Amino acid sequence: MKKLLVHMKAYIKECILGPLFKLLEALLELFVPLVIAAVIDKGISAGDSGYITKMCLVLVLLGFVGLGFSVTAQFFAAKASVGFVTKLRHVLFEHIQSLSYSELDELGTSAMITRMTSDMNQVQNGVNLTLRLLLRSPFVVFGAMIMAFTINARVAMIFVYVTILLLIVVFAIMLASIPLYKKTQQKLDAVTGVTRENLTGVRVIRAFCKEEEETERFTEKNSELTRSQEFVGRISALMNPVTYIIINLGIIFLINRGAISVSEGVLTQGAVVALYNYMSQILVELIKLANLIINITKSIACGNRIQSVLEMKPSVTGGNGKASDNENAVEFRHAYLSYKNAGADSLSDIDFTVKKGETVGIIGGTGSGKSSLVNLIPRFYDVRQGEVLVDGVNVKDMPVPELREKIGVVPQKAVLFKGTIRENMLWGNSGASDEDIMAAIKAAQALDVIKAKGGLDCEIEQGGKNLSGGQRQRLTIARALVRKPEILILDDSASALDFATDAALRKSLRELDYSPAVFIVSQRTSSILHADKIIVLDDGEAVGIGTHSELLEGCEVYKEIYNSQFKKEAV
Repeated sequence: MKKLLVHMKAYIKECILGPLFKLLEALLELFVPLVIAAVIDKGISAGDSGYITKMCLVLVLLGFVGLGFSVTAQFFAAKASVGFVTKLRHVLFEHIQSLSYSELDELGTSAMITRMTSDMNQVQNGVNLTLRLLLRSPFVVFGAMIMAFTINARVAMIFVYVTILLLIVVFAIMLASIPLYKKTQQKLDAVTGVTRENLTGVRVIRAFCKEEEETERFTEKNSELTRSQEFVGRISALMNPVTYIIINLGIIFLINRGAISVSEGVLTQGAVVALYNYMSQILVELIKLANLIINITKSIACGNRIQSVLEMKPSVTGGNGKASDNENAVEFRHAYLSYKNAGADSLSDIDFTVKKGETVGIIGGTGSGKSSLVNLIPRFYDVRQGEVLVDGVNVKDMPVPELREKIGVVPQKAVLFKGTIRENMLWGNSGASDEDIMAAIKAAQALDVIKAKGGLDCEIEQGGKNLSGGQRQRLTIARALVRKPEILILDDSASALDFATDAALRKSLRELDYSPAVFIVSQRTSSILHADKIIVLDDGEAVGIGTHSELLEGCEVYKEIYNSQFKKEAV
């Protein structure tokens, strides 16, 4: 949590002024019991109504001035806490964007959402309360003790004993609560994860009539969270009753000792009332302090969770290598890929070369490593061993933005963002004209989509939910083509297209004037029949590399896939 406070540098003034105005308010509050004592001893005892009126006006003045100090302190505390968390959100979001797929897989989507929302809100609340109360409450407690000693040192010793007991209780409960709050936040991650799965997969759940099972699963996770919150809540709830018991016992002793001192003539009635008020102030402030510590405990737990993400080092960092004038667009040199915590390599000894302008088909069974292979080119993952080169330079030596500017990626899941079609297309190239966009859309066989939706200004809903699967795929292909990439990766991104549209798409890709190297990942042999080179994967190994006719003769895996999709007589 301490490392996060570096982002408070821009709000040093607010961090000083906020507590300062709270201390001024507290100082005025400490004078109130003395004024009341004076009203009793000098005004009421003597029947001096003028003095009583004057002192009441003083109390009103102290109240209004204290209110002004309090509002000012709240303004500075709110400004500092909101500004701090705003900046922290930006930093965390930027850091998450810098992480590779490996780190994102390790964190999980639900955990990142919790840290960006719930954890951030808890930190903001904790900072706000800290600036307002962390100095004020101890100041009032010790100030009330000092004021009590100025009235009568013997009676004031009760304040010392009560305060020590209260501090022991507060810190004991705090130390017990901190680890429990961490576990509670982890259980909140689990609930968020189940909720996210159910909301994103609601159609699948209903299709398989799994509503009851998913409701039970959510209830189980939610019950675990509830039990955890109730347990830590019971411990935290001890704070108020225990502090009330200690304070009220202290008040009983105080009134008893005060009554004896008044009868002996050592104290006045007004002094006893002032001591009682000081004891009440201590009670109120220690309850505030107890609640503050609970909030700080939660904030520290949440801050540590945020810090744990910020401390994750991106495994993908760029170098200073420059692309050379090389006829090879992509080279794999005995590349191996192993996912974190995986038992074995996902790719083994991948070795091939792709020249500029060539089309490469990648085929294989489910889980054979097709997507893993193409993910190595833009460095979504890094090889464990071997090399991947783009334009003759190892991708690890090339600046990541420069590398990815050369590549257009169309992932398996077609993702479009809320906004117009034009805005989505400009993701590929922010400076593209409408003519460039329409050319890319035409190449992606998506002109009929544009016409049906009324042009480039048609609004797309979040995730492209107002489009069919094939329409989404064609628009995501067009988005990649707007960039005019040197390397185009189609990761099974035409699976929802009919055979005629798929064939037309492949024909238009071959006719592109900038001749990119094209990687087509597909389950269909028809989609890669005419590729310059076909790579056949089986269990992470390249069991065949060649043209369609070569593989039919020399690769049993490819032959099996082809025969399963076409009649054997056609071979």
